[in-house]
Amino acid sequence: MPEETEIDTDALRERIDEQREKRGGSFLRWISLTTALLAALAAIASLKAGATVNEALVLKTDATRLQAQASDQWTYYQAKGIKGAVTQSAINTWEAIGKSAPPRLAAESARYLAQQDSISRKATELEHQRDEKSHEAEVLLSQHQIYAPAVALLQIAIALGAIAALTGSRFVWFGSMGLGLVAAILLAIPALHG
Repeated sequence: MPEETEIDTDALRERIDEQREKRGGSFLRWISLTTALLAALAAIASLKAGATVNEALVLKTDATRLQAQASDQWTYYQAKGIKGAVTQSAINTWEAIGKSAPPRLAAESARYLAQQDSISRKATELEHQRDEKSHEAEVLLSQHQIYAPAVALLQIAIALGAIAALTGSRFVWFGSMGLGLVAAILLAIPALHG
C-alpha cells in the first residue's frame, strides 16, 4: 500500500481561524468606528433638537408677553378715548346751553386725541414685535421637526450597528450606515436654509 502524505490539518485550521479572526476583527473595528461616529452625530442632533425647541419656547413666551403689553396699550387707548368722549360731551353741553366751553376742555380733548395716537403707534409696534417673535419661533419649531426624526434615525442606526456586530451581518451594517446617512442629510437641511 502506498504511503499517504499526511497533511497537518491542525496547523491549517489554525491559520484559517487566524485569518477569519483578522477579517472579523477588522469588520468589528469598522462597525465600532461607524457606530461611534453615529453616536457623536446623534449627540449633536439631540442637542440641536433640544436647543431649537427651548429657544422656540422662549420666543413664544416673549411673543405672549408682547401680546399682553399690546393689549394693555389698546385698553389704555380705549380709556383715553372714553375720557376724550366725556370731555367732548362736556364741550357739547356748554355749547347746547349757548355758552362757550372753558378753554381747558378743548385742550384736554386735544391732549386725549394726541395721546391716543401715540398709544396706538406703541400698541401697533408691540404687535409687530410679537409677530416677529412668533415667526422666529415657528422657524425654530420647523427645524425641530427635522432634528427630532434625525435623532430617532440615528438611534435606530446605532442599534443596527450593534446587531451587525453581534451577528456579523454586513447587510445590517450597511443598513445602519444608510440610516445614518439619511439622518446626516436631515441634519444638514436646517443649516442649508439658515
